[in-house]
Amino acid sequence: MGAANKVPGVSGGIVAFVGGFYEEFINSLQKINAKAFKLLLNGKFKSFYRYINGTFLFLLIMGILISYFSVSRLLDYFLEQKELFVWAAFFGMILGSIYYIGKDFKNWTKRTIIAALIGLVIGISISFLSPAKENDNLFFIFLCGIISVSGMTLPGLSGSFILILLGNYVLLLVDSVNALYDTLAEMARGDFSFFQNKARVATLKVLVVFTAGSATGLVTLSHLLSYVLKHYKHITTAVILGFITGSLGVVWPWKKTIYKVDEGGSVSLDSNDREIVSNYERYLPDFGNSETWWAVFFILVGISTLLALDWYGKRRKQTV
Repeated sequence: MGAANKVPGVSGGIVAFVGGFYEEFINSLQKINAKAFKLLLNGKFKSFYRYINGTFLFLLIMGILISYFSVSRLLDYFLEQKELFVWAAFFGMILGSIYYIGKDFKNWTKRTIIAALIGLVIGISISFLSPAKENDNLFFIFLCGIISVSGMTLPGLSGSFILILLGNYVLLLVDSVNALYDTLAEMARGDFSFFQNKARVATLKVLVVFTAGSATGLVTLSHLLSYVLKHYKHITTAVILGFITGSLGVVWPWKKTIYKVDEGGSVSLDSNDREIVSNYERYLPDFGNSETWWAVFFILVGISTLLALDWYGKRRKQTV
């Protein structure tokens, strides 16, 4: 989930959905409420831990953090060196997730079809929005945290892609994460000179506010989704299915980046002298190119990964 949340267009919620623990994830987060804090304040730590399904949440959050600082750094490298193949693999995974969610969904009615179409239209619409400029205002950063965490709670909605649209993907998921990684590495060597680095401290402050916003969004959204899943499960599944299908446009492998251009015709740069992304131009693959067939291969790898998860989930249910 941590690696998936880092990639624009891919939702960590899909991993939870396909892995078979999505509802447990939402229901566990929903238990972080007034009763839980009352148990904590009264010193009933074991009761608190059991009440919030602590073992599950601890293992899941640790897995997300570990992948965020390991697998996601590997993904950063491949996105820079072999971008087409990475997008192709995730495109295949989303195709596989559509099959996974759709194959067992037998509740197609007029209401669920309309819900799926609404999800499809929203997913497609988001795919073609243009990104905003970077904004490091701390209140806006907090809102970014609340919004971006939707990728973990809503399968098909990519939190990282939303951050691109808000203009803060690089600041929050690249610069701040790298700043934390570098700071921890320096502290491990006994070097605390980063306190004198105003730019580093400012970036770490941004990360703290973003994390607080994410935690707030994670808990509040889980309460809402727990209610929705309990009372409108079929409609919610139909919306998710439509949304995931619509999001295929975001991860279409064959695209080139369009950068913002200023009045003089030069590519616009952000405060860190990086080219500002405007949107993506999608095109059809050239099947006379060997690279295209490699991309098709990685699409099949992505689909196979989801089918393998499906097989593992069925096998686990049979052995339990």
